[in-house]
Amino acid sequence: MRSSQVEWRVMKVTIVTVAYNAAETVASTIHSVAAQTYADIEHIVIDGASEDMTVEIAQQASGRISRLVSEPDLGVYDAMNKGLALASGDVIGFLHADDIYAGPAVLSRVMTIMGAEGLDALLGDVEFFKPEDPARTVRRYRSARFTPDRIAWGWMPAHPALFLRRHVYERFGPFRTDYRIAGDFEYCARIFHAKRLVYRSLPETLVRMRVGGISTSGWRSTLLLNQEVLRACRENGISTNIFKISSKYPVKFLEFLVK
Repeated sequence: MRSSQVEWRVMKVTIVTVAYNAAETVASTIHSVAAQTYADIEHIVIDGASEDMTVEIAQQASGRISRLVSEPDLGVYDAMNKGLALASGDVIGFLHADDIYAGPAVLSRVMTIMGAEGLDALLGDVEFFKPEDPARTVRRYRSARFTPDRIAWGWMPAHPALFLRRHVYERFGPFRTDYRIAGDFEYCARIFHAKRLVYRSLPETLVRMRVGGISTSGWRSTLLLNQEVLRACRENGISTNIFKISSKYPVKFLEFLVK
């Protein structure tokens, strides 16, 4: 989808990084943002009162970040909302403390396309790798498989590679903090179901993630995820059932056939 209005002005992008006990990885995330070639970047780091060296490591890189907050929170979505409240960019993205950008030109590419095409949202791909073998991609999440009609089947864009205009958050509000694991899905259901956003899928890897996140850490997490996805659909007026939501898994196995 494309907008009829073309926007050429230079925009600011805000990147929010949420961290908790991420001493082993937060430096690479900060460096990944600092290495971007795009000129106008605001990088906000929200730490949940880590008990390891996360804050100290972030403080050592304070010249590369715009704002560092470290305090207890009510979970990842509460922390993300704190970042949103501080964000001043025209476009906002999230890059958490286990993630890195696929290269130094990612944000330049994103901002050029969003500005030139007047997009509300841009959806990119995410690659997963094992920490012990970062050069090898074990899975690729292709956001092009997402459409608003597929929300009922449990599909969403790859959230770390989803960039939204600031006015989307102003219109639809913050993340729901009563979700433990699928708050990002609920948000995507909320904003895309109405089919009013001008968006485009970019079939390029924008973000690389370490495997082992909370939503992919065993059958209990999968069960909770599906329960919350079902709830998110129902609360946003999307007709679905657990059989629809579960039917996506055979297709998702194709993500491991990396080319």
